[in-house]
Amino acid sequence: MATTTDNAAQLIFAPNVLHNQALTSVKFLSFCFAGAVAGILGLENWLGFALFIASIVSTSFIIYAINCRGKPTKYLPGGLVELVNPGQDNIFTFILVWTLFYGIIHGTKC
Repeated sequence: MATTTDNAAQLIFAPNVLHNQALTSVKFLSFCFAGAVAGILGLENWLGFALFIASIVSTSFIIYAINCRGKPTKYLPGGLVELVNPGQDNIFTFILVWTLFYGIIHGTKC
């Protein structure tokens, strides 16, 4: 009957909004850490992006299993698609941290 209205109301419910912010922070920190690992390991080209994809899959699985309890549509408007979507900001964050750590660790000496 009114299940779509109830689902829409749950997305605006304050505890769910706070949970969405926590999920965004977890994804951001995960991609920062993955970028640091890629830079420290000295990964270049496609190997670095393979690590990025692996971090997307692992972070999404952990959030799906633990935080969303197998029901991502309760916490995210797009459901599973939104959970796996890394977002433009997170891609740029990964690349920034990756190049920063790569330059610090593996930079050429003058």
